[in-house]
Amino acid sequence: MSGQKFGKGAVFALVIAHCSGMLDLIALPVWVGALVERFGFSPQQAGGLATLFLLGAVAASAIAAHRFNRFNQRVVAASGFALAALSFFLASTQTGFVPLAVLHLTAGISVGAALSMVHGTMGHASNPHRLFATAGLAIGLLGIILLGAIPQLLISRGGPAMFQVFGGVMTVAAVSCAIFFRNPVSAEAETLPTFGRATWFTIFGISVMTFNQSMVFSFVEVIGKSRGFDPSHVLGVLIALGIVNFVLPAPLATVLQNRVPATMVVQVGPAVQAVLALIVTGATAFVFWAPAAAIFVAVQIFTHTFAFGLLARLDPSGRAVAATPATLMIGAALGPIVGGALGENLGFSALGIAAVLVATISIGFFTKARTADQSFPTP
Repeated sequence: MSGQKFGKGAVFALVIAHCSGMLDLIALPVWVGALVERFGFSPQQAGGLATLFLLGAVAASAIAAHRFNRFNQRVVAASGFALAALSFFLASTQTGFVPLAVLHLTAGISVGAALSMVHGTMGHASNPHRLFATAGLAIGLLGIILLGAIPQLLISRGGPAMFQVFGGVMTVAAVSCAIFFRNPVSAEAETLPTFGRATWFTIFGISVMTFNQSMVFSFVEVIGKSRGFDPSHVLGVLIALGIVNFVLPAPLATVLQNRVPATMVVQVGPAVQAVLALIVTGATAFVFWAPAAAIFVAVQIFTHTFAFGLLARLDPSGRAVAATPATLMIGAALGPIVGGALGENLGFSALGIAAVLVATISIGFFTKARTADQSFPTP
């Protein structure tokens, strides 16, 4: 089933929930940075905690997406975000690696289940591409707020403040879903076909691209400071990154929806991402490093908007887009810990070389998706 009309309240809930559930997309640098600087963890340990959150989300999403049409989506979304909020508030009272690891995993599982219900429902909208772009616009605004506020709160209130902010964000999502979320009209689970090859290759392509995104983006703040850039200038870049995410990728994706073939966008996106990764990880001059870092995430948001629209058309049941958290976070889960290991052992410039290799794989999957099925949709 597809092409359903959602009221303003339901759209509001979906957008708010998307922003909360995709918190890692905008907060990874300050998240990992705070775990290193405020809690005293090594880059690999900090990356490992972020990875536990993301692995929990992947596992929950993989299970929930397959059963999307059997669940009460509103109940799962609201309760999932509520449990994530509780986990983060509890995390703000802990400093040890083991309790924080357990709470990161619990929060990730809760977010993954909730976000699958959100994205599956978005896939039933009359224009999933536009709705996902609207959600991307909102997450850009949230990024401006969080990337500007969290570093200041860390200075004034210490490490626990970050988890308190995360808990507050999840609480807003839980309340919004409980009040405004509307379940889509779903097809009978027994009548749903299996995914085609084009669907799987598209899922693999965006997942690998997300691995690149998180491997590099998780350490943007750490890389900037290791290059000797002034901490206030690095913070300024993070704020600029949030502004770019707000004003550029989502509006551009909306304008170009019917003007640029989605198949071309998903093939070019990983290549642009790789070029920016080389600059972010290798540049020693701030004048080159800053612009590349500021637009790095925007490439991911822009490309995934087109990939989301493709998946919604390839699988009208909503299950493929319901797997969006798993699709994104399986790559994002491995990125921080791999990036931390490469950075510690080979230097952060190694991340740029790895990014080029990974981008080649992502482009290969998107190319296979285009040729796997002659019915592969294009605008």
